Amino acid sequence: MKILVDFLPILLFFGAYKLHNIYVATAVLMVATLAQMAYIYATEKRLQTIHKITLALVLGFGALTLLLQDERFIKWKPSVLYAAMAIGLAFAVWVLKKNFLKLLLGSQLNLPDPVWMRLNMAWVVYCAFMSAINAFVVLNYSTEDWVNFKLWGYAFPLIFIVAQGIYISRHLKTDEPDKADEPGV
Repeated sequence: MKILVDFLPILLFFGAYKLHNIYVATAVLMVATLAQMAYIYATEKRLQTIHKITLALVLGFGALTLLLQDERFIKWKPSVLYAAMAIGLAFAVWVLKKNFLKLLLGSQLNLPDPVWMRLNMAWVVYCAFMSAINAFVVLNYSTEDWVNFKLWGYAFPLIFIVAQGIYISRHLKTDEPDKADEPGV
């Protein structure tokens, strides 16, 4: 169910674009994102910072797209979001000496500090890559191509998340003692 909630706004955006145009698709994306965040808030009783940022950017860039009838705003939103995330994560770890990934997820995942640092760096690189690739598509291809890229470009986050899960699974600390450590085994 969570994956449907995560991908529903982009799927609705894609469908609205194919049936109508970028402006109808933008309005659909705005409404779908609002509904998505309302659902997340209703089920989790809070929105994470990334949810709030995403909502603000979708609504802000979407409103500019609709008010000015300029599709560039909605197309640049992913690059701005990913660049902000990359800069924020890098600034936090290098300047503030805080690992935001560990602060956000440390209560859910028991990982060694070097693993948290590598994960943080992987997210910085991933977000910078996603920002750059979106910008490349915006600058070099048509809106039709960009919309198709947005749909099929979701392979990048899926691959990243799966790879990250595989990496994390090797380093998860457990509270249970190893069977080999027990006497008589």
